[in-house]
Amino acid sequence: MRLRRSTSRTTDPAHPVHPVDRVPPAGRLAVYGMQHVLAFYAGAVVVPILLANAIGLDERQLIHLINADLFTCGIASILQSVGIGRIGVRLPLLQGVTFTAVSPMIAIGLAAGGGTAGLTTIYGAVIVAGLVTFLAAPYVARLLRFFPPVVTGTVITVIGLALLPVAATDAVGGANAPDPGNPLYLGLALGTLAVIVLIQRLFRGFLATVAVLAGLVLGTLAAVPFGLVDLSAVGESDWVGVTTPFHFGWPQFSIAAILSMIVVMMITAVETTGDVIATGEIVDKKVGPDDVARALRADGAATTLGGVLNSFPYTCFAENVGLVRLTRVSSRWVVAAAGGFMILIGLVPKAGALVAAVPHPVLGGAALAMFATVAVVGIQTLSRVDFRDHRNVVVVGSGLGVALFVTVQPDVAQALPQWAGIVLGSGITAGSVVAIGLNLLFFHTGRRRGAAPATAGGDTVTFDRLAAADAGEFALVLGRLFEGPTAVPGRVHARGPFTDATALRAAVQDELFAAPPEEQRALMGHYPDLGGLVGTGSAAPASARDGGTATTGAGAAALRDRAGLALLDGDDRAELGRLAAAYRERFGFPLIVCLRDAGDRGALLATARRRLTHPPAQEHAAALVAVATVAGHRFDDLVSG
Repeated sequence: MRLRRSTSRTTDPAHPVHPVDRVPPAGRLAVYGMQHVLAFYAGAVVVPILLANAIGLDERQLIHLINADLFTCGIASILQSVGIGRIGVRLPLLQGVTFTAVSPMIAIGLAAGGGTAGLTTIYGAVIVAGLVTFLAAPYVARLLRFFPPVVTGTVITVIGLALLPVAATDAVGGANAPDPGNPLYLGLALGTLAVIVLIQRLFRGFLATVAVLAGLVLGTLAAVPFGLVDLSAVGESDWVGVTTPFHFGWPQFSIAAILSMIVVMMITAVETTGDVIATGEIVDKKVGPDDVARALRADGAATTLGGVLNSFPYTCFAENVGLVRLTRVSSRWVVAAAGGFMILIGLVPKAGALVAAVPHPVLGGAALAMFATVAVVGIQTLSRVDFRDHRNVVVVGSGLGVALFVTVQPDVAQALPQWAGIVLGSGITAGSVVAIGLNLLFFHTGRRRGAAPATAGGDTVTFDRLAAADAGEFALVLGRLFEGPTAVPGRVHARGPFTDATALRAAVQDELFAAPPEEQRALMGHYPDLGGLVGTGSAAPASARDGGTATTGAGAAALRDRAGLALLDGDDRAELGRLAAAYRERFGFPLIVCLRDAGDRGALLATARRRLTHPPAQEHAAALVAVATVAGHRFDDLVSG
């Protein structure tokens, strides 16, 4: 089915350009882009370093691998953020080599004899796996209905938590630090983190958005007097180093190696899906199956290109998802600029050596802030899950538990067959697989398969199933969009069939606004004043008492917290109560506000005061718009591809 396109290029005032598509001024574009490069660089070079050491490559071969990696990362990032046709999700997602592939690639390389012979076998598997991912992308994307908030929230949280040990390792000097307990390392790491936090607190606008870059620069300068900044590699590196296709020889194709790498790419697709959805949450852009398919095509194309240009499998880099969340700079052109810088660094080894001079503790301090924000995005996603349903508790708890178990004890994979080690060798993939599997078990198999979408407030129902439902089930499901009984779902069902979810959503809105005024007024009477934030003396539905004008159940309470409304003090709450009572007395129906769009407490109070002065006809329309807005949000949360 088709979902609404998530990317707009129009400049029509009625359809303003989304922040994702806006191009910042050249100066800021360059600074923001370099910030992404610095946040990404350490993770980018880890994979070639680990692989080269494991399969016995020399230093010159390693330097070529790093240059090729950076060069291809730049191309892949531009492909993902700018896009070509149906390739690339066109979100601020930076591409990097997936850590999931490290262990399988080492195993493939050693099985082929190590050295360049091992590399050529790895590249043969990478090329084929990339092509398979590219061709399978639309079919994988159709499985998005199996990724409700309980799964995606768990995966995103797992990504953030599993990356924190990487930041912690850097913060104490790196994996090979001679003295990880050195107070100097701790001081530099925490000092860098403190600089980032203080800049975020004290400054607004441009300075706040480059807090991470400022922290890295100031931290590096602070490390110079202690001899932790080594610039010798800059002088020893060449000015120009161009990677050529098949530099290490023609690729060799091994069936076992290819199958292993295809498994890796399918697991990586889960991480990519989580990163795409997380980024959509951050930049406030709805992600659908078409978006995921474009992202996976870009992964596949970049992976195949990586095999040709002496690099490795690619995926969306979670580190930079955290940076987008931290800086709130959502333009995809910033990532495109970062891709351009990476291509330049890949062609100029001296530039790469200069970036590599940033000390590990400084990188670790910045990474602590960035990786933690990825976990926060996951927690925000989980806020839409109904944890009154114990099945959701099991899915989240088990996924997080297994992920942290493997992260803390990575050697557990050695106790399993090699194929199982591919999954359990990474906390991210292990936790993701557990969450996906348990969601399938609890909500898509057995006798409960059909009941879950209609009864669990945090779950979704597929459009296909809703389109095939009889009038009774259809009305029961769509009745969850409203606070009280209404004939709207029945009239919508009579208008069917619908071609896709967008058409169905539009029909719901049309029937709501076309309903007789008496019916509209009766429906509005079922909504609580200000989403249940103030008492009215009348009983409201359970969902309303939980803040139902934003969504149902626990999700509404979380959204209320996210808007800062849970921090209302006694005076504010008392004023809200007075305003709501005066509004009801004047207009005869409650003051309905969509809490998801309400803003902070000051904005909410201002809205209530302003609406109290409106004429009755205007407020009838305003209240109906609020009901429609709530229904629209609920529809988006309820109906999946």
